[in-house]
Order: sequence, then structure tokens, then C-alpha cells
Amino acid sequence: MTVLVTGAAGFIGYHVAERLLRDGVRVVGLDNLNSYYDVRLKEARLARLRGHNRFAFVRAALEDRQVIEDAFAEHRFTHVVNLAAQAGVRHSLEAPRDYIDSNIVGFMNILECCRHGEVAHLVYASSSSVYGGNEKLPFSVSDNVDHPKSLYAATKKANELMAHAYSSLYGIPTTGLRFFTVYGPWGRPDMAMYLFLDAIYAGKPIKVFNNGDMIRDFTYIDDIVESVVRLVPQAAAPDPGFDPKAPDPATSWAPARVYNIGNSRQEHLMHVIGLLEQATGIEAAKEFLPMQPGDVQATWADTAALEAAIGFTPDTPIEEGVRRYVAWYRDYHGK
Repeated sequence: MTVLVTGAAGFIGYHVAERLLRDGVRVVGLDNLNSYYDVRLKEARLARLRGHNRFAFVRAALEDRQVIEDAFAEHRFTHVVNLAAQAGVRHSLEAPRDYIDSNIVGFMNILECCRHGEVAHLVYASSSSVYGGNEKLPFSVSDNVDHPKSLYAATKKANELMAHAYSSLYGIPTTGLRFFTVYGPWGRPDMAMYLFLDAIYAGKPIKVFNNGDMIRDFTYIDDIVESVVRLVPQAAAPDPGFDPKAPDPATSWAPARVYNIGNSRQEHLMHVIGLLEQATGIEAAKEFLPMQPGDVQATWADTAALEAAIGFTPDTPIEEGVRRYVAWYRDYHGK
């Protein structure tokens, strides 16, 4: 098995690559190390991966078609885990073309290379953002997801449709993963918990949107990684029970699947802030603000399909996850 992990210097990509390496798999990481957030954090993750003798690195963006094609030709990947993307709902309001370049053009390059490279399974990152304006909770992979609230969400839904088309046309097994608010050591600085910790230790107010009335399904990174590595060798297969007269978005006549990966628990934002205060020993100053464009008030994952497929359900309690996250943050920043 030789696995391409795109976004290998990113949060989830780094953890997935490291786990595969520990499991004895040969991994080629690809990342463009862009400046969307502090490049030093990306370089620190990458340095840890370079310590493994089964790891090789390619610096490139997904939209660099020739470089991507050359990497596939050289390494002959058996499996691909595509975690590279332009992330962030709010940034998509400011720089929409970044999302088309990386998430649409770049994903097209991955699909074409998987097609011609005879890849056994493509696993790719989608997002809980695809549920958009849905208010029926918990979110199920059988739900309609045609009402995105941001361009970021629209590109992720487009990825699912593009992957399905390639599965249908060329028989490429594809599995899309709808991640729910991932957090943990080596996390992204643009995510809420990291931003809160930065503000707390700097003695600045944390920004609390929708006046604190926000609910999220927070998923600890180790649970994400366990789910991904179990899915990689388990290629999606056609569903013999699929009924085209009553189509279920969760399955298909083609070898294509989508799964939620979440903790299956709703956590109120103010409770999470309280856990951060408890772990740091510092009471946070708070600036209460209205809901931001593109945001949703609540998320909650139904992971029944994931559990049925891999026999695993993410279950790290938020209390334990926050404690570990704060411990890493303090160590990394010398607090």
C-alpha cells in the first residue's frame, strides 16, 4: 500500500499521515504550505513526518496539474486520502476564487489522476457545512443537502457530486467524509478553540458569535483519524439495495459513499468556553456578537452509517478532549 495524503502539513492530514506511517504504510504527503494561517505550524507538523523513513513529500498545490500528474506517475499510489482544500467559511466571503482553484479545479485533478492511475480507493474530505440551512437534527447522510449557506459549503457539495460522477462513469471507489468541528493537538489557528486560547492567554476578549447561542458537535482528532484509517482499505462498493425510484443520498448504484464523522453529541458553546477556562485557570473576557454570514446555529452528527461500515463510533468526551488540547497548546507555545 502506498498512500497519497494531500494536505499533509495541515491539521487532519498531518495526523492521518502520521498514523499511517506508524502502521507501517508508505506515505507520500503533498501540501502547498500556503499562508492561510501561520506557516510555522505547518512546517512543525511536516518536520515530524519527515522523521519517518517511509515518508516522502511533494510541495505543490492541487491546482498544479502537471506536478500532481508527475507525482501519480512516479509513486503509483494504491490509495488516495485527499484532505487538502481551502478551508474556512468566513474566508470564503473574502476570497471566493481561492475555493474554486483548490476545491474544484484541484479536486478535478485528483479525480483524473485516480482515474488514469487505477487507484483502489479515493477517500476525500467533505464537511458538515454541506448541511447548510437544514434544521432537522441530527444531520443524517440520507438528508437532502441542496441549501448551502457559504461558497465553501457549495464546493464541498460539488466535490461529492464530482466524486459520484467519476464512481459512476469509471468505477472508481470514492468515500466522502463530512467532518464535524474537529479539534485537538496541532489544530488550526483559525478554528474557535485555538482563537479562544490565543485570546485568553493574551488577556483579550474572546469573540462569541450569536451572543453565545451556538451548538456544535465537537469531534476530537484521534476519533477522526481512527475513522479515516479504517475506511482507507475498505473501498466503497455499489449498494445492491439502491432504489432509483426512491433514491437515498447516502448510497448509490455506483461505488460511492458519504459518511458523517462527528461525536454524536451537541455541546453548547458557552459550556466549551467554561471548559477552556477551567483547563487554563483563567476567566475569559467575552465580546458577544451577532451571527456571522454563512454560519449555522447548530450541528449534530448522526453517525449510524459510519458505525455500521467500520464498527467504530467517535466518542472522546469533550471534557477529556479539551484537557488534552489545552495541554498541547501550552506546551507548543511555552505557556
